[in-house]
Amino acid sequence: MTSKIKGSLRIAAVAIFVFVIIEAIHSTPRAQETSRPSRSVWDGVYTEGQAKRGEALYSRECARCHGSDLAGADEVPPLSGPGFLANWEGLTMDDLSERVRVSMPPNKQGKLTRQEIVDILSYVLGFNKFPGGNGELEPKPESLKQIRIEATKPNQK
Repeated sequence: MTSKIKGSLRIAAVAIFVFVIIEAIHSTPRAQETSRPSRSVWDGVYTEGQAKRGEALYSRECARCHGSDLAGADEVPPLSGPGFLANWEGLTMDDLSERVRVSMPPNKQGKLTRQEIVDILSYVLGFNKFPGGNGELEPKPESLKQIRIEATKPNQK
């Protein structure tokens, strides 16, 4: 290969490298924007029917520790009221779902399916006076990551 061709190849390689770096820098903010939750628990993210299913599951699987009033006790955290909202404010429904999935019920972790977990969480949302909507809370982590937990309505902050 002649030195002229080698020089041209080096210039092309450097140009491609610079282009890739610039593209990576410019695409990072877009990636971060799409990973931010786009909805909140105030947007009607579950249905009343789903909450009803969740209530039955909650009674069977959760009430023994968290209580029928979801207030918790001693070492058991509340699932309602200011204590619950303070613990989860700013996190996503996926964060809450994952906590349940890996640690609940005690001594039987992993017993609940993802669908059962979101049904129970729908009941918890309804109990906390978050509005129901037309679509069910989906058990897919990518969907749950798009829903923020906010103690107050976004326009009332």
